Amino acid sequence: YGIDYRTPIFAIHKEGHYGSIVGKGFATMVEFHKRVLEAKQAGADFIKIMTTGILDFNEHGAITGTPLDGSEVKEIAHEEGMAVMSHTNGDYGVQAAVAAGVDSLEHGNYMNEESLAMLAESDTVWVPTLVTVRNLLGDGRYDDETLKPIIESAEENIRKAFRLGIKTAPGSDAGAYRVLHGKGIRDEVQSFAEILGDQDAAYRWLAEGEAEIKKKFTVTVHW
Repeated sequence: YGIDYRTPIFAIHKEGHYGSIVGKGFATMVEFHKRVLEAKQAGADFIKIMTTGILDFNEHGAITGTPLDGSEVKEIAHEEGMAVMSHTNGDYGVQAAVAAGVDSLEHGNYMNEESLAMLAESDTVWVPTLVTVRNLLGDGRYDDETLKPIIESAEENIRKAFRLGIKTAPGSDAGAYRVLHGKGIRDEVQSFAEILGDQDAAYRWLAEGEAEIKKKFTVTVHW
């Protein structure tokens, strides 16, 4: 079908931290290096690292687990010369990932002004995955009153990111609960248009971010 599928093969997480559900772990930098080699030999086009946990739906503003130390993120981010996608949430995690120079920041929930300013000054592309929470409204899995503040804070950060000119691209987190492959990305793009209130401006902004993503993740490093 002419589709060039780009993949990290598996995500890499530090043992004892979030990420075992989607990848393989490491305890030392020697082991991290082995994981990178393993991914590369399996055909990985880039590396995906997990630097924080996920949203804690029991406490607004909280992220599950303990984030990796900023020095660790800096050390693993581009150690092997490959593009890096970073699963990251919360201010500490976001600032550590951006400072380390990750190529894309996946999710990025609960960012404050300082985190957004750092993103605006960086080459990192933010991929918010809005529908992961928006599609839960009315589902009954979580109370809507728990979900609404998360959704509202995400929407406000989208508006701020647009005003700041942060490089931003759509990504649906497809495969998550109620985020269907194919439909999820359409839902995501529609969410941006609804939040910004100007579909043409939203589409242009996202197209620029998508162009950055393609540029960063279509160059494969050959060893």
